[in-house]
Amino acid sequence: MLAYIFRRLLLILPTLFGILLINFIIVQAAPGGPVEQMIAKLEGFDAAAGGATGRISGGGSEVSGGHSNYRGGQGLDPELVAEIEKMYGFDKSAPERFWIMLKNYAQLDFGESFFRNAKVTDLIVEKMPVSISLGLWSTLIMYLVSIPLGIAKATRHGSAFDVWTSSAIIVGYAIPAFLFAILLIVVFAGGSYYDWFPLRGLTSNNFDELSWGGKILDYFWHLALPVSALVIGNFATLTLLTKNSFLDEINKQYVVTARAKGLSRTGVLYGHVFRNAMLLIIAGFPSAFIGMFFTGSLMIEVIFSLDGLGLLSFESALNRDYPVVFGSLFIFTLLGLLVKLIGDITYTLVDPRIDFESREK
Repeated sequence: MLAYIFRRLLLILPTLFGILLINFIIVQAAPGGPVEQMIAKLEGFDAAAGGATGRISGGGSEVSGGHSNYRGGQGLDPELVAEIEKMYGFDKSAPERFWIMLKNYAQLDFGESFFRNAKVTDLIVEKMPVSISLGLWSTLIMYLVSIPLGIAKATRHGSAFDVWTSSAIIVGYAIPAFLFAILLIVVFAGGSYYDWFPLRGLTSNNFDELSWGGKILDYFWHLALPVSALVIGNFATLTLLTKNSFLDEINKQYVVTARAKGLSRTGVLYGHVFRNAMLLIIAGFPSAFIGMFFTGSLMIEVIFSLDGLGLLSFESALNRDYPVVFGSLFIFTLLGLLVKLIGDITYTLVDPRIDFESREK
């Protein structure tokens, strides 16, 4: 097992390299980079000043009839454009910029944001509590609800309980999370009916003045609506997956044999079926957690005014804030690969018969 883990850890390096390279090529090819945005700001500043020519303070160069390769920058002095390129690191070729980025990432140096005047790591740490709160509690509640419900549906397959719960699951799956979030706000957050829950933020303004018990209650009070919106749109798939996994195992010969030997239905279900059926559920945990943690909560963060990593990454991509885009991509790709490895290791804890090393031989 140790040899398998070591090989998987070694495979993380080329995987990270490939993901960063592909995204680097795509992002660099997209128009509207930081240099173009700065040129647009300078052109807008110059236009507001009342002329197409003048002197830009801090640049030390005249805005004249010089030529520029950037769209909208034909009226700027080439020396000023060169200074802007150097400020953002675009005075170097793309391969050289990529190589510098890799060397810095190897030293866990993710640089500084182009537009936020802060280190990338500081920004990620600052936004982390919101994303951790949404991802952790949403995933935990989703599994705590979906697995027992899926097992109950499998053991009562075809009954009225199975039909009614399936109908409710289909309705929940059909409603997008952001639409359900709006519905919760209208009903429970002072929209048109009740004003029971706060509309924005992760904590109240007087959070520091509360007791420990008050802080815990305030924290979950703010999380109630956004977590509910995330769970309602994501638990359907896991519930049906659990049900189908258990149905597939229940109909196998070893279950019939175990029942013939006198084992109770509960003993067979949780002593034999559970271990085999849960393998497929465990396989989906890493992607479910990372999806909830990083990308699944973007609209929820916007609707409930929660400043988390999803919103940070979205705004950084729009603004072409490359250090934040690639820094967050590197960190969460690495996190996703490690969580996937942990999921594989968990396989062996659930079912010791699984041996990854023998499969690779």
